[in-house]
Amino acid sequence: MKRILAVALLALALLVPVTPAAADPAYLALEATYTSVANGWAKVDRYRDTTAGFQNEQYPPDGRGDQDGQRRTFFGNVARPSSSRFLLYSAPGWQTGTKATPVLLVHGANDNPDRAWANPNESGGFGCGSATCPSTGLMQYLNARGHKVFAIGFAHKQGDNRQQAQQVGDAIAVIKARLGVSKVDVVGWSKGMMSARMYVSSVKPSWGRNYAGDVRKLITLGGPNGGYDYPFAHGWAHDFSIWPECGGAINAPSPHTRMTCYGQYTHHPELSITPTSGWDAYPGQRQMLARWDGTFGVNTSAQDWYTTYYGGQGFYTDGPGIQAAINAGSLISTIQNAGTPAAVSVYLLAGGAPNIVGVWNETRGPSDGIVFVASALSTAGVSTVGGTALVPTVNHLQLGWATSAMSQVAGWLA
Repeated sequence: MKRILAVALLALALLVPVTPAAADPAYLALEATYTSVANGWAKVDRYRDTTAGFQNEQYPPDGRGDQDGQRRTFFGNVARPSSSRFLLYSAPGWQTGTKATPVLLVHGANDNPDRAWANPNESGGFGCGSATCPSTGLMQYLNARGHKVFAIGFAHKQGDNRQQAQQVGDAIAVIKARLGVSKVDVVGWSKGMMSARMYVSSVKPSWGRNYAGDVRKLITLGGPNGGYDYPFAHGWAHDFSIWPECGGAINAPSPHTRMTCYGQYTHHPELSITPTSGWDAYPGQRQMLARWDGTFGVNTSAQDWYTTYYGGQGFYTDGPGIQAAINAGSLISTIQNAGTPAAVSVYLLAGGAPNIVGVWNETRGPSDGIVFVASALSTAGVSTVGGTALVPTVNHLQLGWATSAMSQVAGWLA
């Protein structure tokens, strides 16, 4: 009886078509593989996209945007790697997870796959939006539920979303080849929404590849689907964390090109969100801009609020204003006009707690501290809305690790 059953099962198996694993696309070069990886990852691969057209991007000259930690090792001990290179992280169980559709995680600005998805405590207290941070995140949460989890790591922490969208497509192509699948689910957090959504919408450089029809579900976490204007609305307070003469060292763009710190009027075009004096180190941030002054006004209690938002010389600062920055390359309207393919179910998750520790929080309207709820949940240009949700107790930096947010993501991925 057992032999008959075994023969029957074998015959059934022979009838089930199995897609064999394939080689990586010819335009991708696998340069290195690392198997001694921190924070619970199984391995990391470094790839280079050899497609003609990739442009290396400028880094802030003082090193604030350089690769750090193990990521520098993975990028071949290069602090400022070429924008044609990316890292593909694989979680334990990437081959054996029980869920049919693998998941690609796409991190946000000034972040990396470790802190974003596997160890929110990597930067210590305050690095995850809370006074204390957990040592595990969405990678472990999904892995424990049978998902095959991958994450992409970008060379430039604030880079051009057009180029990074091409690399999201690259990562999906590699995952498909390894596992013999036709579809991948994608989760994009904050700026990661941009490259993920741009990939499925074929918003690309002139030399880029179109969407390959290989995403089943797209989930955005605190993504500025309707854009954001935080740097210009809160520029004075924001600048103190950026401007070196004021003690700032954060890798984030300034709405200003000149600022007075402790009586010294200084010029830092390399830190501007708007291309200035030959510098453009923050293109990915500029691409997310949209005006919200018509909806929520401007923070009129801030020093130089008018000239910061609308442009000009203020008492302490000088800058071009938000419209000049938008004109220099925002992609929000482009993304919305492109639309998402009807076959891709899009899910939008927003946080509702403007209580990020150590940050000037966005309080002009309901927000997660950085992105307005109305922007994170904006369905403009989304053809198929799979679902929307607001987690009122979670801020922007908690969206990748708070249990309530992770549970919602896992539910949508089911």
